[in-house]
Amino acid sequence: MITIIILAAGSSSRMRGRDKLLEKIDDIPLLRQQALAALAVSNDVIITLPPAPHPRYHTVSDLNVSPLSVKDATEGISASIRTAIKSLSQKTTKAMLLLADLPEITQIELNTVIAAINSHPNQLVWRGATKDGKPGHPIVFDQSLFNRLMQLTGDNGGQSIINEVKNDVRLVRLSSNQARLDLDTPEEWDAWRLTKC
Repeated sequence: MITIIILAAGSSSRMRGRDKLLEKIDDIPLLRQQALAALAVSNDVIITLPPAPHPRYHTVSDLNVSPLSVKDATEGISASIRTAIKSLSQKTTKAMLLLADLPEITQIELNTVIAAINSHPNQLVWRGATKDGKPGHPIVFDQSLFNRLMQLTGDNGGQSIINEVKNDVRLVRLSSNQARLDLDTPEEWDAWRLTKC
């Protein structure tokens, strides 16, 4: 079973008071959009979130996802990963880490990465990449790497593990720049929205 872990416990510190995960795309908050895409390809979706109360909980409260409070979220992304991996079902054989702030990752891209798992099952990591092959997200880790993910610290999202097993990493090229397009400031959001007009 593939569990999708949406990493959504960050602080949006560069948004100057706005929450990038609650920015709307076609009237749907980004976090909800990501959750819906994940649910379309997996029936086991975990969302790591800052400690409650927080508005992000409300935007996914009616969905069949497992919200997971990360008490030490300020440590960095590793805290979210450790918390999520610790909560995995024993049935989980692979975990997909999906950054919540990638607005062009949809069900299509998630399915593309999952298809690569099925066609190259002997790898340990399957990683979304840009059209020209630059590595990005989402990233799927085989269960044999879960213990290493549990040992991450600081703002380390697993790149150190990927480097260790680089010969067993499958890059999965997506159709454009979806794997690396994140929007961290109001200006980036405004510029991106202009491209969609």
